[in-house]
Amino acid sequence: MPSRESYEVHKEEKSLVQKAKREANQEDILAAALGMRMGPQKPPATFWQPLKLFAYSQLTSLVRRATLKESERTPKSEKVHNFKVHTFRGPHWCEHCASFMWGLMAQGVKCADCGLNVHKQCSSLVPDDCKPDLRHIRKIYSCDLTTLVKAYNTARPMVVDMCIREIESRGLMSEGLYRISGFSDLLEEVKMAFDKDGEKTDISVNAYEDINIITGALKLYLRDLPVPIISYDAYPRFIEAAKLTDPEKKLEAFREALALLPPSHSETLKYLMAHLKRVTQNEKFNLMNAENLAIIFGPTLMRAPDLDAITSLNDIRFQRQVVEVLIKNEEVLF
Repeated sequence: MPSRESYEVHKEEKSLVQKAKREANQEDILAAALGMRMGPQKPPATFWQPLKLFAYSQLTSLVRRATLKESERTPKSEKVHNFKVHTFRGPHWCEHCASFMWGLMAQGVKCADCGLNVHKQCSSLVPDDCKPDLRHIRKIYSCDLTTLVKAYNTARPMVVDMCIREIESRGLMSEGLYRISGFSDLLEEVKMAFDKDGEKTDISVNAYEDINIITGALKLYLRDLPVPIISYDAYPRFIEAAKLTDPEKKLEAFREALALLPPSHSETLKYLMAHLKRVTQNEKFNLMNAENLAIIFGPTLMRAPDLDAITSLNDIRFQRQVVEVLIKNEEVLF
Protein backbone atom coordinates (compact mmCIF):
# COMPACT_ATOMS: atom_id res chain seq x y z
CA MET A 1 0.00 0.00 0.00
CA PRO A 2 1.25 3.48 -0.76
CA SER A 3 2.33 5.45 2.28
CA ARG A 4 0.32 8.43 3.58
CA GLU A 5 3.22 10.71 2.59
CA SER A 6 3.21 9.58 -1.05
CA TYR A 7 -0.59 9.97 -1.11
CA GLU A 8 -0.31 13.60 0.04
CA VAL A 9 2.39 14.30 -2.59
CA HIS A 10 0.19 12.80 -5.31
CA LYS A 11 -2.79 14.86 -4.11
CA GLU A 12 -0.71 18.05 -4.18
CA GLU A 13 0.61 17.31 -7.68
CA LYS A 14 -2.94 16.69 -8.92
CA SER A 15 -4.05 20.02 -7.39
CA LEU A 16 -1.21 21.86 -9.12
CA VAL A 17 -2.09 20.30 -12.48
CA GLN A 18 -5.74 21.34 -12.10
CA LYS A 19 -4.68 24.87 -11.11
CA ALA A 20 -2.41 25.11 -14.17
CA LYS A 21 -5.30 24.01 -16.42
CA ARG A 22 -7.62 26.62 -14.89
CA GLU A 23 -5.01 29.36 -15.37
CA ALA A 24 -4.43 28.28 -18.97
CA ASN A 25 -8.17 28.40 -19.58
CA GLN A 26 -8.36 31.90 -18.01
CA GLU A 27 -5.52 33.05 -20.24
CA ASP A 28 -7.34 31.75 -23.34
CA ILE A 29 -10.52 33.61 -22.31
CA LEU A 30 -8.59 36.83 -21.61
CA ALA A 31 -6.77 36.58 -24.95
CA ALA A 32 -10.10 36.15 -26.74
CA ALA A 33 -11.56 39.19 -24.93
CA LEU A 34 -8.56 41.27 -26.02
CA GLY A 35 -8.77 39.98 -29.58
CA MET A 36 -5.29 38.40 -29.34
CA ARG A 37 -4.27 35.49 -31.55
CA MET A 38 -2.25 32.99 -29.59
CA GLY A 39 0.36 30.81 -31.28
CA PRO A 40 1.71 27.51 -30.01
CA GLN A 41 4.33 29.40 -27.96
CA LYS A 42 2.37 31.18 -25.20
CA PRO A 43 3.77 34.24 -23.38
CA PRO A 44 5.34 33.75 -19.93
CA ALA A 45 3.39 34.11 -16.66
CA THR A 46 4.86 37.59 -16.05
CA PHE A 47 3.00 38.77 -19.20
CA TRP A 48 -0.40 37.63 -17.92
CA GLN A 49 -0.27 38.80 -14.30
CA PRO A 50 -0.91 42.57 -14.85
CA LEU A 51 -3.57 41.78 -17.47
CA LYS A 52 -5.38 39.50 -15.00
CA LEU A 53 -5.32 42.22 -12.33
CA PHE A 54 -6.84 44.77 -14.71
CA ALA A 55 -9.43 42.29 -15.93
CA TYR A 56 -10.42 41.39 -12.38
CA SER A 57 -10.94 45.05 -11.40
CA GLN A 58 -13.03 45.71 -14.52
CA LEU A 59 -15.16 42.57 -14.19
CA THR A 60 -15.77 43.34 -10.51
CA SER A 61 -17.13 46.74 -11.52
CA LEU A 62 -19.32 45.20 -14.21
CA VAL A 63 -20.74 42.64 -11.79
CA ARG A 64 -21.45 45.39 -9.27
CA ARG A 65 -23.50 47.37 -11.79
CA ALA A 66 -25.23 44.30 -13.22
CA THR A 67 -26.49 43.22 -9.80
CA LEU A 68 -28.03 46.58 -8.90
CA LYS A 69 -31.75 46.34 -8.31
CA GLU A 70 -34.00 48.33 -10.63
CA SER A 71 -35.13 50.52 -7.74
CA GLU A 72 -31.52 51.40 -7.00
CA ARG A 73 -30.90 52.31 -10.62
CA THR A 74 -33.46 55.12 -10.44
CA PRO A 75 -32.69 56.94 -7.18
CA LYS A 76 -35.01 59.53 -5.73
CA SER A 77 -32.42 62.27 -6.17
CA GLU A 78 -31.00 61.86 -9.67
CA LYS A 79 -27.57 63.19 -10.49
CA VAL A 80 -26.06 63.49 -13.95
CA HIS A 81 -22.60 61.98 -14.44
CA ASN A 82 -19.72 64.44 -14.84
CA PHE A 83 -17.96 62.73 -17.76
CA LYS A 84 -14.48 63.82 -18.89
CA VAL A 85 -12.41 62.37 -21.75
CA HIS A 86 -9.89 59.97 -20.21
CA THR A 87 -6.84 57.96 -21.27
CA PHE A 88 -6.87 54.57 -19.53
CA ARG A 89 -3.72 52.63 -18.72
CA GLY A 90 -3.99 48.96 -19.54
CA PRO A 91 -7.09 47.11 -20.83
CA HIS A 92 -10.47 48.53 -19.76
CA TRP A 93 -14.06 47.53 -20.45
CA CYS A 94 -17.03 49.88 -20.80
CA GLU A 95 -19.17 49.66 -17.66
CA HIS A 96 -22.33 50.30 -19.69
CA CYS A 97 -22.09 47.95 -22.69
CA ALA A 98 -19.35 45.65 -21.29
CA SER A 99 -17.36 45.91 -24.56
CA PHE A 100 -13.60 46.43 -24.67
CA MET A 101 -12.34 50.03 -24.88
CA TRP A 102 -9.94 50.07 -27.84
CA GLY A 103 -7.11 52.51 -28.48
CA LEU A 104 -4.00 53.88 -26.82
CA MET A 105 -5.27 57.38 -25.92
CA ALA A 106 -8.65 58.89 -25.03
CA GLN A 107 -10.34 55.48 -25.25
CA GLY A 108 -13.44 56.70 -23.43
CA VAL A 109 -14.80 58.98 -20.71
CA LYS A 110 -14.63 58.79 -16.91
CA CYS A 111 -17.06 60.36 -14.43
CA ALA A 112 -15.08 62.83 -12.32
CA ASP A 113 -17.51 62.35 -9.41
CA CYS A 114 -18.03 58.56 -9.16
CA GLY A 115 -15.30 57.09 -11.41
CA LEU A 116 -17.63 55.33 -13.89
CA ASN A 117 -15.77 54.34 -17.11
CA VAL A 118 -17.70 54.15 -20.40
CA HIS A 119 -17.30 54.63 -24.15
CA LYS A 120 -17.90 58.19 -25.32
CA GLN A 121 -20.84 56.98 -27.43
CA CYS A 122 -22.28 55.14 -24.40
CA SER A 123 -22.13 58.20 -22.11
CA SER A 124 -25.42 59.58 -23.46
CA LEU A 125 -27.14 56.25 -22.73
CA VAL A 126 -26.05 55.97 -19.09
CA PRO A 127 -28.89 56.77 -16.62
CA ASP A 128 -28.54 59.74 -14.27
CA ASP A 129 -27.56 57.53 -11.35
CA CYS A 130 -24.20 59.04 -10.36
CA LYS A 131 -23.22 58.14 -6.81
CA PRO A 132 -20.26 60.42 -6.01
CA ASP A 133 -17.27 58.96 -4.22
CA LEU A 134 -15.40 61.02 -1.61
CA ARG A 135 -12.13 59.99 -3.26
CA HIS A 136 -13.07 62.12 -6.26
CA ILE A 137 -14.20 65.22 -4.28
CA ARG A 138 -11.20 67.57 -4.20
CA LYS A 139 -12.86 70.64 -2.66
CA ILE A 140 -16.00 71.84 -0.87
CA TYR A 141 -16.36 75.33 -2.32
CA SER A 142 -17.26 75.45 -6.04
CA CYS A 143 -18.36 71.78 -5.88
CA ASP A 144 -21.78 70.98 -7.31
CA LEU A 145 -24.30 70.94 -4.45
CA THR A 146 -25.91 67.60 -5.33
CA THR A 147 -22.49 66.00 -5.81
CA LEU A 148 -21.37 67.17 -2.38
CA VAL A 149 -24.42 66.01 -0.40
CA LYS A 150 -24.44 62.63 -2.17
CA ALA A 151 -20.73 62.10 -1.53
CA TYR A 152 -21.10 62.92 2.19
CA ASN A 153 -24.57 61.34 2.44
CA THR A 154 -26.08 64.45 4.08
CA ALA A 155 -29.28 66.41 3.54
CA ARG A 156 -27.47 69.72 3.02
CA PRO A 157 -23.90 70.92 2.44
CA MET A 158 -21.85 70.96 5.64
CA VAL A 159 -20.85 74.61 5.06
CA VAL A 160 -24.50 75.69 5.21
CA ASP A 161 -25.26 73.64 8.34
CA MET A 162 -22.12 74.61 10.24
CA CYS A 163 -22.22 78.33 9.40
CA ILE A 164 -25.91 78.71 10.23
CA ARG A 165 -25.50 76.87 13.54
CA GLU A 166 -22.61 79.16 14.46
CA ILE A 167 -24.48 82.32 13.42
CA GLU A 168 -27.59 81.37 15.38
CA SER A 169 -25.57 80.49 18.48
CA ARG A 170 -23.94 83.92 18.79
CA GLY A 171 -24.85 86.31 16.00
CA LEU A 172 -28.60 86.77 15.52
CA MET A 173 -28.53 90.09 17.38
CA SER A 174 -25.45 91.42 15.59
CA GLU A 175 -26.22 94.73 13.89
CA GLY A 176 -26.04 94.59 10.09
CA LEU A 177 -25.95 90.77 10.02
CA TYR A 178 -25.18 89.62 6.43
CA ARG A 179 -24.96 93.27 5.31
CA ILE A 180 -21.52 93.91 6.82
CA SER A 181 -18.71 92.03 5.10
CA GLY A 182 -15.78 90.37 6.86
CA PHE A 183 -12.13 90.79 5.88
CA SER A 184 -11.50 89.12 2.53
CA ASP A 185 -8.25 87.47 3.71
CA LEU A 186 -10.09 85.75 6.56
CA LEU A 187 -12.92 84.70 4.24
CA GLU A 188 -10.36 83.04 1.98
CA GLU A 189 -8.86 81.37 5.03
CA VAL A 190 -12.22 79.85 6.02
CA LYS A 191 -12.79 78.71 2.44
CA MET A 192 -9.41 76.98 2.31
CA ALA A 193 -10.04 75.39 5.71
CA PHE A 194 -13.34 73.86 4.53
CA ASP A 195 -11.71 72.63 1.31
CA LYS A 196 -8.94 70.97 3.33
CA ASP A 197 -10.61 69.80 6.56
CA GLY A 198 -14.32 69.58 5.66
CA GLU A 199 -16.56 69.08 8.67
CA LYS A 200 -13.55 69.29 11.03
CA THR A 201 -13.11 72.99 10.21
CA ASP A 202 -13.09 75.21 13.30
CA ILE A 203 -15.32 78.28 12.85
CA SER A 204 -16.01 78.80 16.56
CA VAL A 205 -15.62 82.12 18.37
CA ASN A 206 -12.12 81.02 19.40
CA ALA A 207 -11.06 80.84 15.75
CA TYR A 208 -13.12 83.75 14.32
CA GLU A 209 -14.49 86.22 16.85
CA ASP A 210 -16.10 88.41 14.17
CA ILE A 211 -19.42 86.80 13.18
CA ASN A 212 -19.26 88.67 9.85
CA ILE A 213 -16.47 86.29 8.80
CA ILE A 214 -18.90 83.38 9.17
CA THR A 215 -21.76 85.13 7.33
CA GLY A 216 -19.32 86.11 4.59
CA ALA A 217 -18.06 82.52 4.28
CA LEU A 218 -21.65 81.29 3.88
CA LYS A 219 -22.47 83.90 1.21
CA LEU A 220 -19.23 83.09 -0.62
CA TYR A 221 -20.09 79.37 -0.64
CA LEU A 222 -23.55 80.08 -2.10
CA ARG A 223 -22.10 82.43 -4.77
CA ASP A 224 -19.43 79.90 -5.77
CA LEU A 225 -21.90 77.10 -6.53
CA PRO A 226 -21.66 76.12 -10.22
CA VAL A 227 -25.46 75.69 -10.23
CA PRO A 228 -27.18 78.22 -7.91
CA ILE A 229 -29.53 77.15 -5.12
CA ILE A 230 -32.41 78.29 -7.33
CA SER A 231 -31.32 76.28 -10.36
CA TYR A 232 -31.18 77.56 -13.93
CA ASP A 233 -34.06 75.28 -14.95
CA ALA A 234 -36.36 76.70 -12.27
CA TYR A 235 -35.21 80.33 -12.61
CA PRO A 236 -37.80 81.48 -15.23
CA ARG A 237 -40.70 80.08 -13.17
CA PHE A 238 -39.59 81.98 -10.06
CA ILE A 239 -39.28 85.23 -12.03
CA GLU A 240 -42.75 84.71 -13.53
CA ALA A 241 -44.18 84.00 -10.07
CA ALA A 242 -42.66 87.20 -8.67
CA LYS A 243 -44.41 89.25 -11.36
CA LEU A 244 -47.91 88.08 -10.35
CA THR A 245 -50.03 90.50 -8.32
CA ASP A 246 -52.77 88.22 -6.98
CA PRO A 247 -51.52 86.88 -3.57
CA GLU A 248 -53.10 83.41 -3.90
CA LYS A 249 -51.95 82.89 -7.47
CA LYS A 250 -48.48 84.12 -6.53
CA LEU A 251 -48.09 81.59 -3.69
CA GLU A 252 -49.37 78.78 -5.90
CA ALA A 253 -46.91 79.76 -8.63
CA PHE A 254 -44.09 79.73 -6.05
CA ARG A 255 -45.08 76.23 -4.92
CA GLU A 256 -44.94 75.03 -8.53
CA ALA A 257 -41.54 76.65 -9.03
CA LEU A 258 -40.16 75.10 -5.83
CA ALA A 259 -41.25 71.67 -7.07
CA LEU A 260 -38.83 72.05 -10.00
CA LEU A 261 -35.76 72.28 -7.76
CA PRO A 262 -33.49 69.24 -7.29
CA PRO A 263 -34.13 67.65 -3.85
CA SER A 264 -30.82 68.77 -2.36
CA HIS A 265 -31.37 72.35 -3.58
CA SER A 266 -34.91 72.38 -2.19
CA GLU A 267 -33.79 71.09 1.21
CA THR A 268 -30.96 73.64 1.41
CA LEU A 269 -33.25 76.51 0.40
CA LYS A 270 -35.82 75.45 3.00
CA TYR A 271 -33.18 75.39 5.76
CA LEU A 272 -31.75 78.74 4.69
CA MET A 273 -35.15 80.49 4.51
CA ALA A 274 -36.08 79.24 7.99
CA HIS A 275 -32.80 80.72 9.24
CA LEU A 276 -33.36 84.07 7.50
CA LYS A 277 -36.87 84.19 8.97
CA ARG A 278 -35.29 83.88 12.44
CA VAL A 279 -32.91 86.69 11.52
CA THR A 280 -35.87 88.97 10.71
CA GLN A 281 -37.47 88.07 14.06
CA ASN A 282 -34.48 89.81 15.68
CA GLU A 283 -34.79 92.92 13.50
CA LYS A 284 -35.03 95.10 16.63
CA PHE A 285 -31.38 94.30 17.33
CA ASN A 286 -29.80 93.45 13.94
CA LEU A 287 -31.81 95.98 11.85
CA MET A 288 -32.26 93.37 9.11
CA ASN A 289 -35.78 92.81 7.72
CA ALA A 290 -36.91 90.54 4.88
CA GLU A 291 -36.44 93.24 2.25
CA ASN A 292 -32.87 94.00 3.35
CA LEU A 293 -31.94 90.32 3.36
CA ALA A 294 -33.58 89.82 -0.05
CA ILE A 295 -31.40 92.56 -1.56
CA ILE A 296 -28.33 90.65 -0.34
CA PHE A 297 -29.44 87.10 -1.12
CA GLY A 298 -31.33 87.71 -4.39
CA PRO A 299 -28.27 87.63 -6.69
CA THR A 300 -26.59 85.10 -4.36
CA LEU A 301 -29.27 82.43 -4.62
CA MET A 302 -30.27 82.87 -8.27
CA ARG A 303 -28.50 83.82 -11.48
CA ALA A 304 -30.00 84.42 -14.91
CA PRO A 305 -29.27 81.50 -17.28
CA ASP A 306 -27.55 82.81 -20.44
CA LEU A 307 -29.64 85.95 -20.78
CA ASP A 308 -28.52 89.21 -22.35
CA ALA A 309 -27.26 92.05 -20.10
CA ILE A 310 -30.45 94.11 -20.34
CA THR A 311 -32.70 91.21 -19.31
CA SER A 312 -30.36 90.29 -16.46
CA LEU A 313 -30.45 93.87 -15.13
CA ASN A 314 -34.25 93.95 -15.35
CA ASP A 315 -34.43 90.68 -13.43
CA ILE A 316 -32.52 92.02 -10.41
CA ARG A 317 -35.60 93.56 -8.79
CA PHE A 318 -37.57 90.36 -9.35
CA GLN A 319 -34.75 88.30 -7.81
CA ARG A 320 -35.10 90.45 -4.71
CA GLN A 321 -38.86 89.94 -4.70
CA VAL A 322 -38.45 86.16 -5.03
CA VAL A 323 -36.27 85.91 -1.91
CA GLU A 324 -38.48 88.34 0.02
CA VAL A 325 -41.58 86.23 -0.69
CA LEU A 326 -39.71 83.04 0.31
CA ILE A 327 -38.63 84.54 3.64
CA LYS A 328 -41.99 86.05 4.53
CA ASN A 329 -43.94 82.92 3.54
CA GLU A 330 -41.40 80.33 4.67
CA GLU A 331 -43.86 78.48 6.88
CA VAL A 332 -46.51 77.99 4.16
CA LEU A 333 -44.22 77.41 1.16
CA PHE A 334 -41.95 74.73 2.63
